[in-house]
Amino acid sequence: MVVPDSKDKMYYPSDDLQKDAHVPGFNSYLALYRKSLETPEAFWKDVADEFFWKTPPVGPMLQYNFDVTKGNIYVKCMEGAKTNICYNVLDRHVRESNLGQKVAYYWEGNSPEQHMTITYSQLLSQVCRCANVLKRLGVKKGDRVSIYLPMIPELVFTMLACARIGAVHSIVFAGFSSESLSERIMDAQSSILVTADGVYRGEKLINLKQIADEALEKCRKKADMVCCCLGFMRWICSLLLCCVQTPWDSECDVWWDEAMRDSPDECEPEWLDAEDPLFILYTSGSTGKPKGVLHTVAGYLLYTSLTFKYVFDHHHDDVYWCTADIGWITGHSYITYGPLANGATGVLFEGIPVHPHVGRFWEIIEKYKVTKFYTAPTAIRLLMKYGQEPLYDLSSLRILGTVGEPINPEAWQWYHKVVGQGRCPIVDTFWQTETGGHVLTPLPAATPLKPGSATFPFFGVEPTILNEHGEELEGEAEGYLVFRKPWPGIMRTLYRNHEHFENTYFKKFPGFYVTGDGCRRDKDGYYWITGRIDDMLNVSGHLMSTAEVEAALTEHLAVAEAAVVSRPHKVKGECLYCFVTLKDSREFNHTTVEELKRLVREKIGPVATPDFIQNAPALPKTRSGKIMRRILRKIARNDKDLGDLSTLADPKVVEVLFSHRCEAAA
Repeated sequence: MVVPDSKDKMYYPSDDLQKDAHVPGFNSYLALYRKSLETPEAFWKDVADEFFWKTPPVGPMLQYNFDVTKGNIYVKCMEGAKTNICYNVLDRHVRESNLGQKVAYYWEGNSPEQHMTITYSQLLSQVCRCANVLKRLGVKKGDRVSIYLPMIPELVFTMLACARIGAVHSIVFAGFSSESLSERIMDAQSSILVTADGVYRGEKLINLKQIADEALEKCRKKADMVCCCLGFMRWICSLLLCCVQTPWDSECDVWWDEAMRDSPDECEPEWLDAEDPLFILYTSGSTGKPKGVLHTVAGYLLYTSLTFKYVFDHHHDDVYWCTADIGWITGHSYITYGPLANGATGVLFEGIPVHPHVGRFWEIIEKYKVTKFYTAPTAIRLLMKYGQEPLYDLSSLRILGTVGEPINPEAWQWYHKVVGQGRCPIVDTFWQTETGGHVLTPLPAATPLKPGSATFPFFGVEPTILNEHGEELEGEAEGYLVFRKPWPGIMRTLYRNHEHFENTYFKKFPGFYVTGDGCRRDKDGYYWITGRIDDMLNVSGHLMSTAEVEAALTEHLAVAEAAVVSRPHKVKGECLYCFVTLKDSREFNHTTVEELKRLVREKIGPVATPDFIQNAPALPKTRSGKIMRRILRKIARNDKDLGDLSTLADPKVVEVLFSHRCEAAA
């Protein structure tokens, strides 16, 4: 890796930003990067020394096996050490660093009239009280707690309370359906469900308690069906915030206010082994069944803390805002654990970008003088549509960031010029639920930027590009993005399914972690993510599998078969384009389409609602019966350059599908 020398249009860090940066130039980045690869023990020990350890480690900082041919895949960080992540992100600041009165969060509700300021002392007090409530309800170390809450302070209180007592939190995005929620509760075998009675998203009221009740009823039915003893069903409770009329079951429901009222505000942390589980977060699987990604205590703490500090060049007086939802990994790593580990002041936002007006983001930046702003390309493209410069004071901004999907150069340029006023670098971060934190990313004062590129690897991360045969490609190349060795924050397994973990991420290319993403490396060594290689979709930054959507569609009584592909979308990046084959004598009409969209919303959630559903009297298949999704993607895009069709069992199918396409996506 060398200092870039390119004729491409490059954006260089300003002298002002470099003056007090943690990594003040590209040569500084290279020196640190070399240290992280050549002497990882010393590199990660320096990071670990920032935190409190009840017991120090007895082994190396990192031990691992990435080669399935040599035994089970494993990663261990700081084996033998004991700590508590909640203590490190709260008590350490309040009791050791005298930051108790510093603001931890400015909370902004769905409506501008709803807001709250929470200091580190107040946050610690609320977390301890919630931890005591959970203990009183019978939760102990190792138990799983499902959380189905909107972006309210109680979400942070609850997840940190779990971390404090050694319980494993499993947060489910509060836009998922009752079916998706029940799947995740069942798989985690949770003992408690924490939810709210309802939430407004924009002007729309979402009755979360009703969805949660439906999910629990589905859990009970599934438990009966599989004939197994699920003792956790006896402990299901809902801790609620009152805003809508809700059904109530006094046998299992508990009011948040009542439970918290007399709860003590001190709770001794549970000292956990470094490799004890911290949380399970479900992500879409290619089989259609969500995968429970498991992260552990010590490695995740080190990695989220360091990536936050360096990628956002965090300083004590910053006000940082990540617009993600904590129901996704971005909210776990870069709203909660990473910022709090650094004693940061953050904005916690419940609303949506265009409610009650299109300037809501800019209004909040002006109000709190936000210095570091991290959002999704989908939100940027949505706000670009309104075609106006923000009529607010954005002069406080110093660094911008993007997350969730690759950003197209046009949106990058608008973000840089209009929002950043031409002076703010953009950290375009690539990472996954599985990686725990940023793995390819610019550093704002060190990395010359190319719009649309995730640039270079973070410290301790060693990427390479492989071809289909597993051969490493040097120089300019395009192929599979893989990683040669672990970093502390990488996932440890899939909950209760280590075999699937090994098969999904390590079997295709033994010796490497396989991301499932395609990647291009240019002549300057910059990495460009080209999209999913497997059957996954990235819609508005939310990863979902084609199998998951297809399974929902085929539950409709009229559907014989379904296939789902992506189609480019100006705002979402990608949208769902569905091909549906109906059973004999069934008519494909507008009613059918609406029923199918409703079914997908109910089974998965609104984020998965298809944009296009096309009648497909037959699907293009090989002679062995495999659906040729490559052909379907071409049809969805109206691209007549179909390539080789010799393996198709019936080439006439393609012509029929193109004729029906006009009806679905003219």
